Amino acid sequence: MLARDSLTVPPPQPAGMSPVLSRNIASLAERRRRAAATASLADRLSDRITAFAGSMVFVALHAVVFGTWVLVNVGWIPGVPRWDETFVILGTTASVEAIFLSTFVLISQNRMTVEGRERADLDLQISLLAEHEITRLVAMTAAIAQRLEIATEADGEVAELARDVAPEAVLDELAARDPAGG
Repeated sequence: MLARDSLTVPPPQPAGMSPVLSRNIASLAERRRRAAATASLADRLSDRITAFAGSMVFVALHAVVFGTWVLVNVGWIPGVPRWDETFVILGTTASVEAIFLSTFVLISQNRMTVEGRERADLDLQISLLAEHEITRLVAMTAAIAQRLEIATEADGEVAELARDVAPEAVLDELAARDPAGG
């Protein structure tokens, strides 16, 4: 009879990638897919416009359009009538475009700020959990060392290392020491 373990094979992992890391990456990718699927029409439109406005295609298109506009209206292209010799229409068009593009960029940045705050909150929670777990491990290791009567160089620091960190106290202290007051 075959052993149960011989009937299954774990999926291949990329070199240097643990199963936990692989699972975390898949979870984050799924979360991003869900966020993209539930994004409002305004957010999706804003992101697409902002992505296009930040591309070299956008720069090239503007160089061609504005360059042609200037060349025609200074009279350097024979046979093509001038329509904006004072460049007022060009200036107005560019200004209106800048207003709309900056608004789309701000919409995208606002959404990205919310996402950044969520990531920062998650990072903080994970860091606090890791700190708590490490503190418990220090206390357990110290208890084991004491029980086995093993002296270490860290014995003088164990009491401090075994204390939990109070994040609100750390934030208060950082704020008190911030010369900008912020």
